[in-house]
Amino acid sequence: MNDDIILVNKPKGLTSFDVIRILRKKLGIKKMGHAGTLDPLATGLMIIGVGKGTKKLAQYLKMDKTYEAEILIGVATDTYDIDGKIIEEKEVLNLNEEFVKEKLKLLEGVHEFEVPKFSAVKINGQKLYELARQSVDFIPPKRKMRVYKAEFMALRQHHEYYILEARFDVASGTYIRTLAVEFGKLIGYPATVYSIKRTRIGNCYLDDVPEPNLLEKSE
Repeated sequence: MNDDIILVNKPKGLTSFDVIRILRKKLGIKKMGHAGTLDPLATGLMIIGVGKGTKKLAQYLKMDKTYEAEILIGVATDTYDIDGKIIEEKEVLNLNEEFVKEKLKLLEGVHEFEVPKFSAVKINGQKLYELARQSVDFIPPKRKMRVYKAEFMALRQHHEYYILEARFDVASGTYIRTLAVEFGKLIGYPATVYSIKRTRIGNCYLDDVPEPNLLEKSE
């Protein structure tokens, strides 16, 4: 990394704009941007451009990415993650690991899936999450999403539900929240993202973030 490109590990609870605000204050630099938003629920790698580095951010936006996600099986929410309003619940009994592995692999490849209603994709110039917050009835557009690899990591029981831990290597523009919902459809249960961590953008890895992380002990 050059001095005008910074890698940080975003903690849970911060918006991507919060990250920029904190770094501007810490570094005393106003000209700053990032290469790819992370939801407040999400943690992990963010690439920050500083000064002239902001001109380099476009090259990172379209790069492939890797995420590690926990998918809660048995619950659906309006935001496709655990921070949203629960819209469906179903008790999950004796979920078979081999069955889960088999269905998870079906997510690999190129698919046309609906983007989450709570996303920054626009319809007629208006962001979907703005429409969703206004309770406007609309059908989200479908986008091609490419999953290079959907890797099973673990499966555990969580009260009357289950949590699947999986790693996804994906192309830019692929929503992990959408993959969670689509996986639920494949196994016949509602599903939503419980946690998500971005570990790679192109050739940049979460392990490359220097210590101490610039976002530690932030306000």
